[in-house]
Amino acid sequence: MPQLNPSPWLAIFIFSWLILLIIIPPKILAHLNPNEPSLQDSQQPKTSSWTWPWH
Repeated sequence: MPQLNPSPWLAIFIFSWLILLIIIPPKILAHLNPNEPSLQDSQQPKTSSWTWPWH
């Protein structure tokens, strides 16, 4: 099995990791959620009982 010359592969490896670690994370972290979560009310909603007969 022949040995590969490491110089082009090492450069490709280093450049690909530089792209993954420097360029892509700010793009991912800049993503905003379209629906921001809102605070819920602390009061319980008023519910009415069901007055229909069960039989």
